[in-house]
Amino acid sequence: MWGDATLPHGPVTFLVGDDEERIESVSKNLLCVRSEQFRTMFGIGMKERDAAEVTVLETDLATFTALIRYLLTDQLDLGEEEGGRAQRALDLRQLAQMYQVPRLELLCAQALQESVGPASAVPLLEAAHMTGDGRLLAQCRRYVADNAAEVRASGGVEQLRDLGVAKGLLGDALDQVAELKGAVARAEVAERV
Repeated sequence: MWGDATLPHGPVTFLVGDDEERIESVSKNLLCVRSEQFRTMFGIGMKERDAAEVTVLETDLATFTALIRYLLTDQLDLGEEEGGRAQRALDLRQLAQMYQVPRLELLCAQALQESVGPASAVPLLEAAHMTGDGRLLAQCRRYVADNAAEVRASGGVEQLRDLGVAKGLLGDALDQVAELKGAVARAEVAERV
């Protein structure tokens, strides 16, 4: 920030979501240093440069607050409740992409990978399918295959909504059946020899 006259000065208040909940007095120059999107938004010739308030509709207050907190403190906060952390990481990763904050995007991807469990595997699998996250997709598919009983007992199968994901899981199951049949056939041949 030192010596860069192109950075805007002063605070901005964000009005977030449909209810226009407020995040007040955020330093524009700090946001510009941490995010290319904010640098463009508050850049020379843009209407937001001198605006005291900016409306942000594409997210909710908790997720946008987590983005701002990360930009100002370098601390990732996904909340306390275990089930909500994965959804917050998904939503925050989208904002990180939108506001061009690659390190936050990576931290969210890591948090998602760490949150794969019986109840979260299927929803995360669908989210990975929708966003094109190949690493998370492969991890979730592997988790479902290796922990099918736990996923089923947690209600994961009932959460399945995407037909493409269902077809992929069915294909995985058929591949496992074929592998098992092949292993049984090889074992029978080995016993005869």
